[in-house]
Amino acid sequence: MNMNRNFRDGLNFISKASPRRVMNAVKVLSSYYTSRWTGKPMQWGLPIAISFEPTTSCNLRCPECPSGLRSFSRPTGMLEEDLFRKVIDEMSRDLWYLIFYFQGEPYLHPKFTELVKYASDRGIYTATSTNAHYLTDINARKTVESGLDRLIISIDGNSQEVYEQYRKGGKLEKVLEGARNMVKWKRELKSKTPHLIFQFLVVKPNQHQIDEVKKLAEEIGIDEVGLKTAQIYDYENGNDLIPTIDKYSRYELQSDGKYAIKNELLNHCWKLWHSCVITWDGSVVPCCFDKDAWYKMGNLQQESFKSLWNNEAYKNFRSTVLRSRSEIEMCKNCTEGTKVWS
Repeated sequence: MNMNRNFRDGLNFISKASPRRVMNAVKVLSSYYTSRWTGKPMQWGLPIAISFEPTTSCNLRCPECPSGLRSFSRPTGMLEEDLFRKVIDEMSRDLWYLIFYFQGEPYLHPKFTELVKYASDRGIYTATSTNAHYLTDINARKTVESGLDRLIISIDGNSQEVYEQYRKGGKLEKVLEGARNMVKWKRELKSKTPHLIFQFLVVKPNQHQIDEVKKLAEEIGIDEVGLKTAQIYDYENGNDLIPTIDKYSRYELQSDGKYAIKNELLNHCWKLWHSCVITWDGSVVPCCFDKDAWYKMGNLQQESFKSLWNNEAYKNFRSTVLRSRSEIEMCKNCTEGTKVWS
């Protein structure tokens, strides 16, 4: 991919800096390292980044996704615009990066691009991830006009036969049409944003098509290709989705014939200090691995974010992570950081 495009995206991200956001980032970073050194949870800043869930709904049936499996144990629904505006109004001066994604397909929210524009107008770097089936000509134009800074398009195959082995119910031709619509409207409106990424979730059925997808991205005009490793829930006895190319697998075969996570489970986690996830109904959870929102720190419909961010639930959770992260169930399958960007 063109390195100038990636550099331009980096400059755009830096351009969102303000003295207050930089100072907040310093506070968060210093409190994180102080907490690690002392073993006691301290938090002097507010999140640098958050993920906001527009909806839990999705049109696809991907096998390792709660939305796709329709297997949530928590309530499902759509984010209310008033709740979103209230939270952004409270956090916008300190918040640097906003990800419009947790579970579900963001473009199924009827006012998605309006939500993006509300955050973009406040100088926040905005990003989302989509399966691209709803990137119609109209939605592509609205996306560019919304000010969205980064758009990740999931494309897990270079042929329908391969693509649908993971993206159940999906149509590759719709993904490619949506990608072309985005490129078209960026050019028509002479916009440098959003930075367009093809995200390729590497699994065994598609690992042979990596180079083909890179070539396809170049032909269409996509800015970057991201190769992402897959989180597998039932991995111990092996799984047909686990790649045979070692560097694209989060798991490795042990001498006893079982599979184990490659990453060592350390008693600290940067995510708990610099970011969080807000579900469609206002619940705040520590990170994106808590897909069923088992570890709720509070709800923004009942309290402000600032009071929640340092409440007893959060202090106790951070304390547990610093003491013994293996006590937290969702952390046992944590493979954060295993992405291979090209």
